[in-house]
Amino acid sequence: MAVSDKVRQSAVALAVLGLAGLMAWGAADISSEAGYAGIGPNFLPFLVAAGLAVVAGFLGFEAQSGGFRDMPEMSDSDAPPESGPCWRGFVWMSAALLLNAALITTIGFVLSCTLCFACAAHGLRQAQSGAAQSLRSWLTDVGMGLLIAAPVFWMFTKFLAISLPGLTQSGWL
Repeated sequence: MAVSDKVRQSAVALAVLGLAGLMAWGAADISSEAGYAGIGPNFLPFLVAAGLAVVAGFLGFEAQSGGFRDMPEMSDSDAPPESGPCWRGFVWMSAALLLNAALITTIGFVLSCTLCFACAAHGLRQAQSGAAQSLRSWLTDVGMGLLIAAPVFWMFTKFLAISLPGLTQSGWL
């Protein structure tokens, strides 16, 4: 492994460690007064900061002990060709976020987040391949969005007693 690769890979580890430090510093400003179940609102940011610090340690170890394993060496000739931005993908991603914000109080959390997920997935596929998507991929994205959004909604509303906009008054959708 070349010295410059070792330096660059160590820089990645230091950057992740710096991010962990910034996260912990920000979490220190959050009130630690115990909330629901004795856990304060700064618990999760501290947990994420600790996880980032552990990842930084692993990255640093890998960089110092021979470099990131199984990473292909790239030369200038291997670099991907320069291409412009994918505006269709950008529009789909932007529409996903804007539709979610506009419709969450109208059609509820579950359906608006499902729509957001499906549009965002379509936008990411547009950026990757640029090809038109099939009906099957749309239905798969809607199904995956429902499988993610519904349990999140139920956990927040039923277990944490946090009010999220629903489609019905039953509290289950």
